[in-house]
Amino acid sequence: MDTRIALVTGGNRGFGRSAALALAGDGADVIITYRETVEEAHAVVKEIRALGREAGALRVDLSRAERFTEFDWELGELLGDVWGRTTFDHLVNNAGHGILTTLGTTALDDVQSLVDVHFTGVYFLTQQLAPRIADGGSIVNISSVLARSAGEGWSVYAAMKGAVEVLTRYHAQELGKRGIRVNVVAPGPAATDFLDGTIRDDAAVREMLGAQAALGRVAEADDIGPVIAAVLSDRFGWVTGQRIEASGGAAL
Repeated sequence: MDTRIALVTGGNRGFGRSAALALAGDGADVIITYRETVEEAHAVVKEIRALGREAGALRVDLSRAERFTEFDWELGELLGDVWGRTTFDHLVNNAGHGILTTLGTTALDDVQSLVDVHFTGVYFLTQQLAPRIADGGSIVNISSVLARSAGEGWSVYAAMKGAVEVLTRYHAQELGKRGIRVNVVAPGPAATDFLDGTIRDDAAVREMLGAQAALGRVAEADDIGPVIAAVLSDRFGWVTGQRIEASGGAAL
């Protein structure tokens, strides 16, 4: 039980990959999940092992909550085979996607997709896995600066992130009885492949959004991963139910 084990959803790219590598750098073993790109997931596992830590990858679709019992069984098999444990220590609810929802043009399927992944998926995956989180462990949910600062076309996505922030406070209270801390990290605009890499690939968009931040630029994935790892760590041992914004001072 001396080895900490973290589970990072969507750990094959972006914030999830950065968090997985930061956790490994801090001495944790890491299990990542992916939805489709198994090659990316295997590459991250290789990077984690190169840091001297053990790692694994499992497939899960956060929009399919009815499959979480099966995922839990697969996770239990992996934990037992590799670590000789039935529990893990840290959960990062990171996986997600973006869909613009402009009032007047929004499709029902798009709203349902955002609800399924960003709220229903987070709620039921946490519910399914909570018995496996070791007492004294920790959870980080991922929100967004958009939950407090409106951006045109992001209403449903931001509303789901706001719901996750509320959920975080409730889970912090409910799981606190077991010494499990639950916090939320809220990044600002970042140069990742989110929304097909719009911020990453469009210099004009990066410049515009960077000008709105106190630190004068948008984030890179590696600005966020270490924040997630820090909030999970014992250095934040007396912090729970809190929203930590990592946005470079966006929209102050």
